[in-house]
Amino acid sequence: MKNLIFFFFFCISIILNAQNYYYPEKNENWKELNPAVFGIDEKLIDSAVDFALSNEYSGNTDLRVAILKGFSREPFHKILGPTKKRGGPAGLILKNGYIIGKWGEIERVDMTFSVTKSYLSTVAGIAYDKGIISNLNQKLSEIIWDKTFTGEHNKLITWNHLLHQSSDWSGELWGINDWGDRPETNSIDSMKYRKLYEPGTHYKYNDVRVNVLAYSLLNVFRKPLPKVLKENIMDPIGASDSWRWYGYDNSWVNIDGQWIQSVSGGGHSGGGIFINTLDHARFGLLYLSNGNWNGKQIISKEWIDKAIYPSNTNPNYGYMWWLNNPKGKRYWKGIPENVFYAAGFGGNYIIIIPNQDMVIVTRWLEPKKLGEFIELFESI
Repeated sequence: MKNLIFFFFFCISIILNAQNYYYPEKNENWKELNPAVFGIDEKLIDSAVDFALSNEYSGNTDLRVAILKGFSREPFHKILGPTKKRGGPAGLILKNGYIIGKWGEIERVDMTFSVTKSYLSTVAGIAYDKGIISNLNQKLSEIIWDKTFTGEHNKLITWNHLLHQSSDWSGELWGINDWGDRPETNSIDSMKYRKLYEPGTHYKYNDVRVNVLAYSLLNVFRKPLPKVLKENIMDPIGASDSWRWYGYDNSWVNIDGQWIQSVSGGGHSGGGIFINTLDHARFGLLYLSNGNWNGKQIISKEWIDKAIYPSNTNPNYGYMWWLNNPKGKRYWKGIPENVFYAAGFGGNYIIIIPNQDMVIVTRWLEPKKLGEFIELFESI
């Protein structure tokens, strides 16, 4: 009997691995398969689920409180956009598009913080694919004529610099100064009057500059970025209607006579994308499939190749996707080097493992435990 069961799983495994990925339709109950169908030890998946459940993010479940505490070093930090209380640990493990592991409330909508940046980068990809952005090295000062890109430094900044977080843009946006975001010193004067790096020569993770990218994309699309994302990505991949993308109370701008909110690229000051785990998994599956969804090219492979190509200033960072590059400090030894992932405050991750045809989504995993969690999949 055991031999027959083994033979059954072996045959199914050959068939499934020879087929294209499974893509769930909108509102479809996502198909689940036993990991053994793919030759994966069920105990390994169970141990990963148990690990995620046992290592919940230690921050406050009231995310407004968690944000204020997490960024307390920043002078004048304040919350300008919506927040909400979070749920408990949740996640999905996909293999060839099928669910082989899950935990928690996967339909619950929660904040996702800087995972939003990978969605924002994708909106830039839409602009690139449509020819709205024809040259990623174009200076933004040539197309956005307000004061955002004036001055000897800011006038040199390109799309490429903003996407790689190497612009060192200097200024104030929505009442927040660039120098107050994740400061490297406690001296306000040192923050304000430091020497700027030439654009493209220095990596610095900075939410104000990410919001400059969102504002710039709004200026070229001339319509709300959530609408752009919905029409071009989320609807074609069958995402739910429950996700939202917010900006700040004061981030409204007049475009063609209409007031439109410029969205934020994270939840650092509130806002960003609020979304459930299932929709994250769809987005991850799209990237695993090189932008193709069930035979339809949603976003070009050319863009995805650009998005996951290491920047000159940080080998672990592409166009707002993190990369498992051994040349950088954020490297998991023993895990394939082509792994890439979206990451957000509080332990929110979308992890793509191309070699294994896998996507892993985690919500509220203690961030310092991420490496240990990923290493559980080393033997697959």
